[in-house]
Amino acid sequence: MHQPNSVQFATTHLSTGPRLHYAERGDREEEAIIFLHGYSDSWYSFSRVLPLLSPEYHAFALTQRGHGDSDKPECCYTPDDFAADVDAIMDVVGIEEATLVGASTGALFAQRVVLSYPRRVNRLVLIGAQTPVNEAVSGLREEVQALEDPVPPEFVREFQESTIYQPVPQEFLDTVVSESLKLPARVWRDYMEQAVLSIDHDYVVELREIDVPTLILWGEQDPSSRAKNRNGSRQRFPMPP
Repeated sequence: MHQPNSVQFATTHLSTGPRLHYAERGDREEEAIIFLHGYSDSWYSFSRVLPLLSPEYHAFALTQRGHGDSDKPECCYTPDDFAADVDAIMDVVGIEEATLVGASTGALFAQRVVLSYPRRVNRLVLIGAQTPVNEAVSGLREEVQALEDPVPPEFVREFQESTIYQPVPQEFLDTVVSESLKLPARVWRDYMEQAVLSIDHDYVVELREIDVPTLILWGEQDPSSRAKNRNGSRQRFPMPP
């Protein structure tokens, strides 16, 4: 029996190919919220958020293809593939539309869902959205290209610690690292090349087509969600008009 206040877990096979693992919480008759994690993460990124939500919301935290306990297909890892998975899982769980919450590259995929499947999204929350101009990503690319299996735990821990500004509980960090260690080297590489580095000027221009209510959140210490303008100051980017 489903308990609205508890977090439930399931794995489902999608029409797009992979089986996705996800966490679910809340009343199935209420408004749906879908959380999309970032590079190398899993549903666990939102494990501290789900208990804070009212059970009147029907919340899903997905573990996307290639990550965590979800399938890790040989192909493909483009924003279109991740967006299609969201559309497909909404069919499986019987959701017509939802609020999408995307963090980091999850924000990129949330934007793609709105652009490709606009009827599916009624509101959008973008947290630390990736930008086309991103020195941090450029530096990481070389390290990722050199990865081989098994992926070194030292690399994964250093990567995850680089994303933290305010301290987090050690147990939480340790679990995040263990989740990231579930990615084979080929997924680290394919995700980087097909998803992270796919952001370009044309894509940013396309974001102007988004017309759902959108909340954009970013941190002053987050290098992945800021870009310099011509005067050298900092601005939010990308941002729908």
